[in-house]
Amino acid sequence: MASSSPRSSPTDNPQLLPLSDGHSPLSSVIYELSQQVQAGMENMLKMISEIDQSSGGIIEDIEKCKDSALERKRTLEEDKERFQKAAYSVLDMLNNRENN
Repeated sequence: MASSSPRSSPTDNPQLLPLSDGHSPLSSVIYELSQQVQAGMENMLKMISEIDQSSGGIIEDIEKCKDSALERKRTLEEDKERFQKAAYSVLDMLNNRENN
């Protein structure tokens, strides 16, 4: 499993101990694989953090849009009520003319 990222040295991470020359090739493969897995996990943690930050901004934008839409809805409902009152007033005036 080859990695395109540069490999870290054993001294880069204090959790993993460097191999001595007396270990088997299998130990070397396992050690290298553990290094790659750890690097992959670190990259995933960075991506998760970035996603969390982005999603926080998106949620904030959604809330702003929601608030704006609710305000617009209230304004439209008020306009509707005013127009209805005006229309009823006009109808009343027309009805009073016909009755006179």
